[in-house]
Amino acid sequence: MAISRAEIEEKVTDVLENALGADRGDIIATATLTEDLGAESIDFLDIQFQLEKKFSTPEKAFKIEQGELFPENMMSNPDFVKDGKFTDAGMAVLQERMPHVDVSVFASDRNVKGLAKIFTVKSLCDFIDIKLKK
Repeated sequence: MAISRAEIEEKVTDVLENALGADRGDIIATATLTEDLGAESIDFLDIQFQLEKKFSTPEKAFKIEQGELFPENMMSNPDFVKDGKFTDAGMAVLQERMPHVDVSVFASDRNVKGLAKIFTVKSLCDFIDIKLKK
């Protein structure tokens, strides 16, 4: 049975409320995980773990591969990041690996420090939606 977008949003909200201690009313589609909901780097692992648990069923485990939801090991690759900014190649890989995020808000300045801003409640829901349809 397919899960509706509303169910995905409800489950993602539950995960973020639990993982971050965020107020339910603050967990809206446009809220960024770091700036609006207060996530820190360690929280991203907890979010990923809780999403796997929340979306697994007795019939099928929901597994998120390393680097699939959040970028990993990209910032240390000189082909992808130079002088603290994503290169054209880095932007292309980011877009390819993470179709669930809107890189356009990040594309103008490309500073790795701004990368966290592209991860929103909507991007998590989009990720789950895309992954469940595979």
